[in-house]
Amino acid sequence: MCGVIGVFGHPEAANLAYLGLHALQHRGQESAGIVSSDGRQLHWVREMGHVGDIFTEERLRRLPGSSAIGHVRYSTTGDSSSKNAQPLAVNYAHGQVAVAHNGNLVDAANVRSRLEAKGSIFQGTSDTEILLHLLAHSQECDFSSRIADALRSVHGAYSLVFLSESSLVVVRDPLGIRPLSLGRHKKNGWVVASESCVFDLIEAEHIRDIDPGEMLVVDAERARSLRPFLPEEPRRCVFEWIYFARPDSIIAGQSVCAAREAMGRRLAIEHPVPADIAIAVPDSGTAAAIGYARASGIAFDQGLIRSHYIGRTFIEPAESIRHFGVKLKLSPVRDVLAGRRVVVVDDSIVRGTTSGKIIGMIRAAGAREVHLRISSPPTIGPCHYGIDTPDRSKLIASSHTVEEIRRFVGADSLGYLSLEGLHQSLASVLTSHEHRGLCDACFSNRYPIPLPVPMRSRQLRLLSV
Repeated sequence: MCGVIGVFGHPEAANLAYLGLHALQHRGQESAGIVSSDGRQLHWVREMGHVGDIFTEERLRRLPGSSAIGHVRYSTTGDSSSKNAQPLAVNYAHGQVAVAHNGNLVDAANVRSRLEAKGSIFQGTSDTEILLHLLAHSQECDFSSRIADALRSVHGAYSLVFLSESSLVVVRDPLGIRPLSLGRHKKNGWVVASESCVFDLIEAEHIRDIDPGEMLVVDAERARSLRPFLPEEPRRCVFEWIYFARPDSIIAGQSVCAAREAMGRRLAIEHPVPADIAIAVPDSGTAAAIGYARASGIAFDQGLIRSHYIGRTFIEPAESIRHFGVKLKLSPVRDVLAGRRVVVVDDSIVRGTTSGKIIGMIRAAGAREVHLRISSPPTIGPCHYGIDTPDRSKLIASSHTVEEIRRFVGADSLGYLSLEGLHQSLASVLTSHEHRGLCDACFSNRYPIPLPVPMRSRQLRLLSV
């Protein structure tokens, strides 16, 4: 995952983008960047590292203007280096343009090969750079038409913000896989962001989601909505509700926290167990654990403490950092756990190694029994649309039964939320229209966007963002 933000028509656009990136830091911790426009030219700062470390007062002063876009990033496959930090900004025949991207183009390698055969030279390995080359090749007459023309040449998931000297263009792919929300600042200006939690921080009104397949063009005259693509049945990523989005965000008009609580309640119905306390693996498991406790009548308690100075182990690119990070990130509360039968609720099991370490810590703290409950179905397939799940061979549920996984992680019992239960949980909080279109490929192997066949080896070296 990555996070994007766009601001237009506010005198402190870069400062708002900076605050917004703070709210989106959970979506990417490798690099961050902001590009601003003063109406005549673009200015940018982008580096490896966290938002608060990169953007000093002096650097924010180098970002003048009333419009800006920003990005926080992690890489899934490929280089983790400053050359791939976003937003990307270039000069081309029609002036300057910058772009920030959340998603993944599944045909990036094939499109890149075609462009290189025509003479294109690439600076990095990001699939986002392909979009800039396609934009430069377009013969359309205006900025938004060139963007639409470029996007018709690729397939995949994308929530995009483009910035020129004089306009902001926001686009969401026709399936709406990755989230994108629209807000209006209470003083002045438009704001778009990957999650609505940004608007709470910067005191903007949350208006609505950018619709799947919608293009929003904002300039000094007006904001207008366009529909440049053929309509398709939406396939919003179900994993945003399970894990990735902040619980205080609103997606498809409904609270992420409420969705997670509904998953926990359903999980308690599907997998009850006698226990003394229910605890969460914080923070993404907390709402589901509360739902489990409420539905089961088991007391909820705080048995694991998370250090908020440590990033998410799920999105750390290095295997050694991920495993070392578990003990840095979580600490057991012995007084809560000792002698108790404990239900521990987590959002997912990917490789199984992290779950095993957590259960080991809980047992070491004196728990009498440890029952693991997962508020999503078994993850059996990788995500090709912008979430950092590893290849199928490293997904423990793709090759092991639930009982085998239980033994591997060391739990007394293990229960996953069923796929039917997941959909029923979301149906209870989403409107029927919104619930009809969800992507659950990582649980069902039903991929809404086909992959190139055969999958080229070079594709694996390109970055999704």
